Amino acid sequence: MTGDQTLLKTLETGIRDIPDYPSPGILFKDITPLLADPALFAKAVDALAAAHRPGSGAEVDVVAGVEARGFIFGAGVALALGVGFVPIRKKGKLPYATVSAEYTLEYGTAVIEVHEDAVRPGQRVLLLDDVLATGGTAEAAAGLLEQVGAEVVALSFLVELGFLGGRDRLAGRQVNSLLHY
Repeated sequence: MTGDQTLLKTLETGIRDIPDYPSPGILFKDITPLLADPALFAKAVDALAAAHRPGSGAEVDVVAGVEARGFIFGAGVALALGVGFVPIRKKGKLPYATVSAEYTLEYGTAVIEVHEDAVRPGQRVLLLDDVLATGGTAEAAAGLLEQVGAEVVALSFLVELGFLGGRDRLAGRQVNSLLHY
């Protein structure tokens, strides 16, 4: 087993399956055990930051995280990279002037926002969230960042639920996921 495979197997120990949550037939991937283990959480943050470290050729100026669990990983990755953090929040949660995007969920629509001055034009941004499912949230968040002038270098996720096709929805973008289900 390679070092990368060992790391992924280690990270998987922090993911708990919850059957029939939030509704019957859904197998929920619960990341709270990973977050509760400081060594495991640190490994996840380090692995998410690795591709964007100085000298990687994929350096970023800012990390953006999508509410709510994207904040947890995004803030940690921003600190690890020595760059700022930009929150992307649900409508009505940011105090300054915002731009917004509406997107489709499995059972309806939602709206996310970012401050209109969250990034400077041309800044290179890593967009981070905990799970890539259908890709709607990630697509909307990347579009918002580009609307305010950012260059979205990559989208990174702790977990990807491949059977939901989110990567296809993000075609043409650099998508990185640590764990694949």
